[in-house]
Amino acid sequence: MSPRPEEERMRMEVVNRIENVIKELWPNADVQIFGSFKTGLYLPTSDIDLVVFGKWETLPLWTLEEALRKHNVADENSVKVLDKATVPIIKLTDSFTEVKVDISFNVQNGVKAAQLIKDFIKKYPVLPYLVLVLKQFLLQRDLNEVFTGGIGSYSLFLMAVSFLQLHPREDACMPNANYGVLLIEFFELYGRHFNYLKTGIRIKDGGSYVAKDEVQKSMLDGYRPSMLYIEDPLQPGNDVGRSSYGAMQVKQAFDYAYVVLSHAVSPIAKYYPNNETESILGRIIRVTQEVATYRDWISKQWGMQSRTESSCNVATLFWCRCICWLGVFKLKLILILSINFRMLPARSLLLLGINKRRRHNYPVFRLGWDLVSLFLKLLLVISLTVLAN
Repeated sequence: MSPRPEEERMRMEVVNRIENVIKELWPNADVQIFGSFKTGLYLPTSDIDLVVFGKWETLPLWTLEEALRKHNVADENSVKVLDKATVPIIKLTDSFTEVKVDISFNVQNGVKAAQLIKDFIKKYPVLPYLVLVLKQFLLQRDLNEVFTGGIGSYSLFLMAVSFLQLHPREDACMPNANYGVLLIEFFELYGRHFNYLKTGIRIKDGGSYVAKDEVQKSMLDGYRPSMLYIEDPLQPGNDVGRSSYGAMQVKQAFDYAYVVLSHAVSPIAKYYPNNETESILGRIIRVTQEVATYRDWISKQWGMQSRTESSCNVATLFWCRCICWLGVFKLKLILILSINFRMLPARSLLLLGINKRRRHNYPVFRLGWDLVSLFLKLLLVISLTVLAN
């Protein structure tokens, strides 16, 4: 599930194609990546989030949509403009790679959130491993999309951060922590013990739980904290989980995972009929054949680029070494011939038609010099051709 180098290269090609269209429309526009692709916490089927910064009187959603269709960047039926959403975006599917892309305009929060996530990953190295498994777990159960009531990537990440911040064991945050134990404990916390009705999550200042009654006092009349209240560390008044109306379904899924994994690691698990044919994590997570085939296709298409580049680098290094070796050989040849010329008596040189004062015109010496120089130039041309390809 972890991102591969060839998957990153493929996604960057998608970004470059879209950026070229945007730059053709608005040369001074600034295109930035945010979300899971920016932080490295993306699954093979995750979408790419882009934000375009520029100066417009009204957001040019339809202008960009028309340009994307014109350049055949996206599938004809996949381009959708959601201009009535809280954050207006363009949704599309890349025509070649089938990667989904969301494009927004002048939204700063996404870029700031990506940096916040990177900072927390440095502090808690276990986070990427924990979050990627949790994202796949929710994806398989259609509980990963906010617009269907599930938990989005940002909310899930903040829940994982809070889990580590308030964990009773200090070694839980260490790089060599037991990831399996932490995963089971996460499911236990949010599937069994966390009080969604009365408690909210706060990440700031080292992390804490906050009573929803206290939060409601600072809210306008008629408003109350959502079932999954997560205070946005970048914007304290913003409830990140307010759209996750299916939070109780997520809670049930976490509880189910806790029960399954707890049984799988119990002493009696060795007597289960499928104990030897199924991994512990495989009891709650499956990678479909469709995803496996898609990843194999990516490896064939973009993995070859990496191998070709490596071959070119090896060949270039070889030719550079040849040039250096021949350069040394050329110097030695000059020195040897020069010394030999000085040792030859004047009479012998005169017999060869060489004036003692003009020994550097000795025909053999000039011929050796010209041959070596020509050979070096030929190698240089070959090396530059290899680099260009």
